[in-house]
Amino acid sequence: MPIHFGTDGWRAVISDSFTFANLRMVAQAIADAVASGHFDKRMGGVAEPDLKKIVVGFDTRFLSDRYAGEISRVLAANGFTVYLTQADAPTPAISYAVKKLNAIAGIMLTASHNAPRYNGIKLKASYGGSALPSQCRRVEVYINDNEERARGPNLMSFNKARQQNLIKKFNPIPTYYEHLRTLIDSDLIADNPQRLVVDSMYGSGRGAIKGFLQGTGCEVAEIRHKLNPGFGGIHPEPIGKNLDALASAVSTGMGDFGLATDGDADRIGAMDGRGKFVDPHKIMALALKHLVEKRGMSGAVVRTVSTTRMIDRLAKNYGLKVYETPVGFNHIADYMMNEDILIGGEESGGISFKGHIPEGDGVLMGLLIVEMVAAAKKPLREMVKDLLNEVGPAYYQRTDLRLKRPVEKAEMTEYLTKQAPASIAE
Repeated sequence: MPIHFGTDGWRAVISDSFTFANLRMVAQAIADAVASGHFDKRMGGVAEPDLKKIVVGFDTRFLSDRYAGEISRVLAANGFTVYLTQADAPTPAISYAVKKLNAIAGIMLTASHNAPRYNGIKLKASYGGSALPSQCRRVEVYINDNEERARGPNLMSFNKARQQNLIKKFNPIPTYYEHLRTLIDSDLIADNPQRLVVDSMYGSGRGAIKGFLQGTGCEVAEIRHKLNPGFGGIHPEPIGKNLDALASAVSTGMGDFGLATDGDADRIGAMDGRGKFVDPHKIMALALKHLVEKRGMSGAVVRTVSTTRMIDRLAKNYGLKVYETPVGFNHIADYMMNEDILIGGEESGGISFKGHIPEGDGVLMGLLIVEMVAAAKKPLREMVKDLLNEVGPAYYQRTDLRLKRPVEKAEMTEYLTKQAPASIAE
């Protein structure tokens, strides 16, 4: 099966296409792409990244730590110095480490919100966001070229690479927290500490929000925060149908509201005090209100085509420009790096704002929700009610359909466009 990098990397079923052999092929192709000079597309990132330094991280999935070690020894054999995280970590923490360490690239072992049987690679560029499509295509070119020439990966034993200081274990969390403290008002939170439940859905965001809030007086209860590569049999995606455990925890009084991050913590979901899901559309709208009205910030807004028009109504009230992009945070990242963007987000819960790396961050947005509730001095449920009173009613429902056979994307898009109703619920 051909290895293809989509909007955020390569994903495949473990032991089917996602094997150690294929992983080594991909690692070699990444090494080749970086070494060739085709990967140095900074686009607003660090001025001169270290062309021989790569960051590698991993999530809580089955064998992710072993896969990360395997990638590291291929990169080391190609002369790169690899900074390998010492434990599972959120994707945004790894992405920030790429920028902070002045590395040329980063590799995150994760399949994000996908089912437990999947694993994958997210490829990061020097600016701390997803690699450009052109960079991913270059990796694919080297995969195919190496396969055609029957060129296998360069290999070095893990222990030898460690002895030669080519693989360095590190903890990305302290510098990540240091950065988050420039974006989150911890003093404001400490003045009105909250009771909340955090559901990391067994993913690598476990402990991240609670750890940051230590010392603020907040009472943070964690659920589904133990290591469980099977994710309790669910997709680790923070959408309503997957968050019954969080709804129950909040409804039974463990906290006044709840936060949920996905498998690698780059997405956010929330639950109000009555156990009602607060979707990313409302989270992004509330965040925009807070950043403008409470912080006095400004800048344009960027959202994907599938994201709520509530954002447009708010932006119009504030006199802010709105950019619409195709689905995929990489499109939002382009604007964040090249325009004065206040906030960017997508329907799936990937959201980021000014001052951060061009990357969706569930930990950051969870902390911003805590700040927002503390600042508003009212329940999250009331904040949502006030929002809808201001921008008008908005309804969101997502239905996932499993098709029996592959469908041509262009053909399906044309069909659905023709079938679209002129209006709804008139």
